[in-house]
Amino acid sequence: MRKKALFRIRILTGLVLLVSLILIARLYHVQVLNGNYYASKAESQYVHTTAQLYSRGAIYFTTKDGEAVSAAAIKSGYVLALDPSRLTEPEKAYEIAKNHISIDKDVFMYRANLPNRTFVEIEDKLTEIAASEIEAANLDGVMLYRNQWRYYPGKDLSARTIGFVGYNADGTDLHGKYGLERQYDHVLWRNNEKMSVNFFAEIFGNIGALIFDRRNNSEADVVTTIEPTVARILDGELMKVNDKFDSVITGGIIINPKDGSVYALNTVPTFDPNDRSNVPIEDFQNPLVESVYEMGSIIKPLTVASGLDDGAVTAYSTYYDAGFLELNDFTIKNYDGKGRGTVDMQQVLNQSLNTGVAEIVKRMGRNSFRSYFKNLQLGSETGIDLPNEAFGLVDNLDAPRDVEYATASFGQGIALTPIATVRALSALGNGGYMITPHIVSSIKYTDGTVKEIMYPKGAQVFKQSTSEEISRMLTVVVDEALKGGDVAMEHYSIAAKTGTAQIADLNNGGYYEDKYLHSFFGYFPSYDPKFLVFLYTVEPQGVRYGSETLTDPFMDLVKFLINYYNIPPDR
Repeated sequence: MRKKALFRIRILTGLVLLVSLILIARLYHVQVLNGNYYASKAESQYVHTTAQLYSRGAIYFTTKDGEAVSAAAIKSGYVLALDPSRLTEPEKAYEIAKNHISIDKDVFMYRANLPNRTFVEIEDKLTEIAASEIEAANLDGVMLYRNQWRYYPGKDLSARTIGFVGYNADGTDLHGKYGLERQYDHVLWRNNEKMSVNFFAEIFGNIGALIFDRRNNSEADVVTTIEPTVARILDGELMKVNDKFDSVITGGIIINPKDGSVYALNTVPTFDPNDRSNVPIEDFQNPLVESVYEMGSIIKPLTVASGLDDGAVTAYSTYYDAGFLELNDFTIKNYDGKGRGTVDMQQVLNQSLNTGVAEIVKRMGRNSFRSYFKNLQLGSETGIDLPNEAFGLVDNLDAPRDVEYATASFGQGIALTPIATVRALSALGNGGYMITPHIVSSIKYTDGTVKEIMYPKGAQVFKQSTSEEISRMLTVVVDEALKGGDVAMEHYSIAAKTGTAQIADLNNGGYYEDKYLHSFFGYFPSYDPKFLVFLYTVEPQGVRYGSETLTDPFMDLVKFLINYYNIPPDR
C-alpha cells in the first residue's frame, strides 16, 4: 500500500511539473516572443480607461452667515462610448446623442466606423439626464460608464481667483494650474488610482479599495473668505465698467482692512473654468497679484499720511501752488496745469494737487519719505495665498534726484501690484498697521482635523492719531469734493480718493498722451472700517479721469455692502 501511494504521489508530482513547464513555455511565447502582439490585442478588448474615480478636495466660498458654498467640487456623470464592432445603427445613435455631445456628425460617424476597435470615446461629461435618454434607446454598441470630473458651480464667479485644474506635463495627472487650485494643490490633490476595466474587471473593480488604504493626512478641503454674493456683485460692477468704457481690463478687490480677509477679488474679462475653449491664456492670469501698474493719485493719501506722521505738515499747513514745479530740469504740473495760490493740505487731497504732495516730500526730506514708503512694503510681496505674486518696481525710491521722489509721491514712476497697493492703503484706516491679505481661512483634512489659518497683525507704520486724521481728511474729500459732494451719504462716513495715471510707453519711453489707468479706493465707516473697496480700469475710452469711470460703481458697492451686512449708521 505504501509503495502504491508513493507511486501515485510521483505521478501527480510529475504531472504538476509537466503542466508547469508547459505554462512557463506558453508564458514565454506570449510575453516575450509575441508580447507586443498580445498586448495590443488585449488592449483592444478593454472598453474603458478611467480614474477610478477622479477625486479632488473641494474649495468653498463662505457666506456672511458662515455657510460653506461650493466653489470647486467633483461632479458625477457618464462617459459615452461606442463599440464600432457591434454598432448597427450609427445614424440613429447620432440622432439620439447629438444634443448632448460636442462633436459634429462627421466626426461622430468617422469614430463610429473605425475598424478593429471595440471602444471609441465620444463624450466624457454627460449629465445623468442625458445618459438616461441615451440609455433608454437601448442601442447595440452604445456604452455608458460612470465618470467624475472637476466642476465649478459658480461658473465665471471669481474665476481668476479660484483657477482650474489641468493635466501636468506628461499628461498623467490633473493638478491645479491657476489661482487657489494651484496654490493649494498639495492638499487638494488626491492620489487617484487609474485602471482599465472590461466586463471581468468591473466585477472585481472594488478590490483595490479593499486592499489599498488611500487615506492621506495631507488631503483636505479648502475654505475661503470669499463671500459669493459680494463676489457676484463685484463681478457685475466690473463688467459694467469694462463694457461701458471699452477698457482693456477692469479689476477690483473688497477686503477687510483690519484683518486682511478678502471678500471678493477678480478681473474682467474673465472665463468659465468649466469651458475654457478659445480663452486666451492672459485671461487665466490674475493681474491683481501678478501685474504692476503706476497707480496715480490714490497714492497721494499715503504721502499725506507720511507727512502727518513725520510731523512735517498738518492738515492746515499751507503752501503756494503755482500749478507747476521745476525739479532737476523737469517740470511737474497739476493734472490741469493750473495753480490755486495759497492752499492747505486738505485742498491737496480735495483737488488732487501734484505740486502739493511734492511739497510734502520736500518738507519731509527724501530719507524720511523713502523710509515710510519702504515700511509700507510697496515693492514687496504681500504673502497673499495666490500663485505668481509679483514684486513692485520702486527703484525710484533710491534714486539720487528729487524729481523721482516727487513723482512717486503722486503715484507715477513707481509700479505696484494692486494687492500691494490695497495692503498699504489699508493702513490708512485700520490704525496704521500692515495686514496680510488672504483668501483661505481654514483647511479641513480628510482625517477630520481642521487647521485654522492665522494672520497676525503686521508692523505699525503710522500712529493711531495719523490714521484718524487722514481718515478725517479723506472723508472730507467725499463729503465736499467727490462729484461736488453729491455722492456723500448723510448717515455714513466714507473715506475715499480717485486716481488717474498716465500709462508708460515701454517702446519709446515717456508716457502716452491718450492712455490712462483709472483707480479708486475707499473705506467705510471712516473711523471703524469694515470694508475697503479698490477698483481700477485700464485704458478706458472716451473719458479722462478716474472720477468719471469709477465713482458710481464704488458708491453702488458701498450701498450694497451697507445693506447686505446691515451696517449701522455712524453719523
